[in-house]
Amino acid sequence: MAGERRDPYRNFRFRVEVEGIQQAGFSDVSGFDASLAVIEYREGNETITARKLPGLAKYGNISLKWGVTDSMDMYNWMSESIQGKISRKTVTIIAINEEGADVATWQVIEAWPTKYSAPSFKGTGNEVAIESLELAHEGMTRTK
Repeated sequence: MAGERRDPYRNFRFRVEVEGIQQAGFSDVSGFDASLAVIEYREGNETITARKLPGLAKYGNISLKWGVTDSMDMYNWMSESIQGKISRKTVTIIAINEEGADVATWQVIEAWPTKYSAPSFKGTGNEVAIESLELAHEGMTRTK
């Protein structure tokens, strides 16, 4: 409908699916981006302005954070990687609207854990203990 107003989706309603891992939920997902390197090239007989050519595509590492529970799935994925058993997985990040329907989806391919952080503990604190996992990957596509 022409002139229809569409509000942007909220960033606090989302879910993450990691192929083969049953993780209840995540409190934070960040870092998924894509960029293309620029190669500047100029031959001596050309104008003084260099041409800009596309280089390699680069993808930022994705950071997942979640409150500590008795689930060991994400930690075990990292532990296996440290032992040399790299298991690449598809990770899907899904934005959810106010009614609970999927409205935007990003799929990350060939992801594998590159860094794990255990929670910090503080005797006088009252925050939730948070674990985090950083994932390297080889591509990202917005599928919806």
